[in-house]
Amino acid sequence: MRILVTGVAGFIGMHLARRLLDAGHEVVGVDNLSAYYDVSLKQARLEALRRGGGGGLHFHFVQMDLGDADGIDAVFRDGRFDRVLHMAAQAGVRYSLENPRAYIDSNLVGFGNILEGCRHHDVGHLVFASSSSVYGANTRMPFSVHDNVDHPLSLYAATKKSNELMAHTYAHLYRLPVTGLRFFTVYGPWGRPDMAPFKFTRAILAGEPIEVYNYGRMRRDFTYIDDIVEGVVRVMDTVPGPDPGFDTNAPDPARSTAPYRIYNIGNNQPVALEDFIATLEEACGRRAERRELPMQPGDVAETYADIDELADATGWVPQVSIAEGVPRFVAWYRDFYGV
Repeated sequence: MRILVTGVAGFIGMHLARRLLDAGHEVVGVDNLSAYYDVSLKQARLEALRRGGGGGLHFHFVQMDLGDADGIDAVFRDGRFDRVLHMAAQAGVRYSLENPRAYIDSNLVGFGNILEGCRHHDVGHLVFASSSSVYGANTRMPFSVHDNVDHPLSLYAATKKSNELMAHTYAHLYRLPVTGLRFFTVYGPWGRPDMAPFKFTRAILAGEPIEVYNYGRMRRDFTYIDDIVEGVVRVMDTVPGPDPGFDTNAPDPARSTAPYRIYNIGNNQPVALEDFIATLEEACGRRAERRELPMQPGDVAETYADIDELADATGWVPQVSIAEGVPRFVAWYRDFYGV
């Protein structure tokens, strides 16, 4: 197939594009190479895709901002895509407190341009990245796609919930098949420098203190990147249709009379932050110096994914534990940065 991957220089987008290229698909990747974090890392990801054996011959990169409506329309017009995998977004909960405009421009305006491209150019299935952050003030565990998610705690979360609403509207009005994926704390090689696994590893290997929020009383459903990619690929091939059993008197947030679905992709095994740090210390071969800090605004104490819907739809669940995934990440980090 011919597939558009947005955010292709990002962590998830790069791994996803590589998997698709290895499977023989043609990939057009769009990214604006924003300076939210180290652009040289994004450029290195792109170079890895270009060097990717025969797959590199089927990879085409377009540097473009999603807010460029005419430019995005031209990408769709020229591409004639069978599938669109929309991974691009302004990421980060804490940064959304400092620069809300970036989230409005990228996550709302940009996503609207992607929806318009899919609508006007006969895309067979749009799969987009949502986030576990949409669960917000919910405390019932595990988080279920059947739960109400009307109480976000950050603008980042609010934009992701808005994406789900926008996507449903397009599925309803234009019968565009759309699936949203709520990712849970993704980590692994080529990861994001603003995420805890990367920041902790960098600090531990440099002999610097790590910042431990909520005094370490956190639990996260850490999900290894290979599991995320496998889930996205399987969902890509699972095109949703209207749910004939949808009850309009008791609407289920995860289903619809439109060709629309929402799934969680998480490891389904929440890990205490203390245990994650201990695993990281073992992989790094040294102890961490800690700076204990209170909970940050917009953050949540625990995430835990109910993945029953994903398993029912695709016949698959994530496989990689932190005991396997963390050493793989640390090995990549040491190799990439030469430490």
